[in-house]
Amino acid sequence: MSYFFALDGGGTKTAGLLAEDDRVLARATVGTIKLTRVNEEVAEARLKELLDELAEKSGVAATKIAHSCAGIGGFSIERLRTWTHDAIAKLTGGTVEVCGDEDIALDAGFRGGAGILVIAGTGSIVLARAEDGSRYSTGGYGSGMGDEGSGHWIGWESIHAALHAMDDGRSSVLLDAVMKEWKLGNLGELIGKVNETPGPDYPTLTRTVTACAEAGDSVAKDVLKRAGEELAWVVDAAYRQMQAAGKAPISGQSLAPLGVAFTGSVITHIQPVRAAMTAWLAKKAPALKVMDGPVEALDGALWRCLHHAGKA
Repeated sequence: MSYFFALDGGGTKTAGLLAEDDRVLARATVGTIKLTRVNEEVAEARLKELLDELAEKSGVAATKIAHSCAGIGGFSIERLRTWTHDAIAKLTGGTVEVCGDEDIALDAGFRGGAGILVIAGTGSIVLARAEDGSRYSTGGYGSGMGDEGSGHWIGWESIHAALHAMDDGRSSVLLDAVMKEWKLGNLGELIGKVNETPGPDYPTLTRTVTACAEAGDSVAKDVLKRAGEELAWVVDAAYRQMQAAGKAPISGQSLAPLGVAFTGSVITHIQPVRAAMTAWLAKKAPALKVMDGPVEALDGALWRCLHHAGKA
């Protein structure tokens, strides 16, 4: 019997769980501990708060934790990696692994094996991993050059589509809904806002677009459909990279099925986006099989703990 601590450290929140082998005893969430957002004093206080809450809920002291796995955003930044490792080691006393948040999300879906992961929330990126561990990524170039199918893309594209509909004489409530959401009085104010520097917070429009689509607005529905199809294209591009490298799974003389996992607020909660992505892939890349539900990154961090201990 061993106790494990799994952590998912994002830019806005930090989620953690404490498990006895593969049995989860407690879960908790605190604010971000990412050093690009808060200083070390705040980050350490929040990490301690997280561990204290897990200890209180589970009855297991942090010092009894045998191994921890932390998946963090910004893993490539040495200061973040080092601080996260040392802070967890100081508070738990066990061995610690720090990896990227994309690593634990991939392992949540594929337990160290091959698969493709779609992350679509405020931004978007697609990550693929072959059986030999080689990695491929597509998209993820930021709001100015990509983030296809993301909250930012949907917000920006909704204004673009609504203006085109107005110019074309098509009926749509989307433009008025956008201006209401942003508390704007007329088209001139909207034009001024989208040309501000820095630009507006486009992801805040995602709920507005979704509500308009649910109410039957054809322009909003088309935006969400195209968001899913954009994501599907990026997934297929990652798969084509695997094929070009000879790393796509093969069964006999044909391509074997490969799973597509997903996580992030847009792809998880906006069903028309997910449905459009799934339909596009079913038609144009039938070897790719989209999972029924989203992956939970913490499950991947726990799997890595178990794998480290030889229990997975």
